[in-house]
Parts: sequence; structure tokens; C-alpha cells
Amino acid sequence: MLAALAQESRLAIFRRLIEAGAEGLSAGRIAEDLGVPPATLSFHLKELNHAGLAQSRQEGRFVIYSADFAAMGNLLGYLTENCCGGDFCLPVCKP
Repeated sequence: MLAALAQESRLAIFRRLIEAGAEGLSAGRIAEDLGVPPATLSFHLKELNHAGLAQSRQEGRFVIYSADFAAMGNLLGYLTENCCGGDFCLPVCKP
């Protein structure tokens, strides 16, 4: 998952999917929003899907992509639990 997000375009696409929420976005809308050519976008969406970070569904003639929020939560949970050998390593934020 981290390798998939390490690429600048994929990270931008994933961020856009996160912003879109569970409703997701069509590939055309993502390409338009980010200025990514369709062939390049298709490659990056496939990589995000393969990494388990994105999912797709068919709605009529459109393919809608959305972030896999459960997978993202699992990744963040793993990183949080295993950060700094299990010790709390981030400064406490005060409201």
C-alpha cells in the first residue's frame, strides 16, 4: 500500500478519492480534476486497486472509483500501533 502511495500521481488520485467520499468519482471526473491523461489515469487506478486502496463499480456506462476506507483505516491502525516500537512517539496535540 505504501509503495502505491509513494508515486506522486497515485497519491494525488487517492487524495481526490478520499475527498469524494464513499460516493466516489468517475474516471473522467478524476482525469478532469487532476489533469491526468486517461491512459495514465487508468494505469494508476489499476495500481491503487491492486494495492487494495481503491475499488470500482459499474454505474450504467461509467466506472466509478472510490477509496477503500476500511483498508486505509487498517493501514493507519497498523502504522499507529507499530510506530516507534509500540511507544507513543508523537507530541500530544492540545486543543
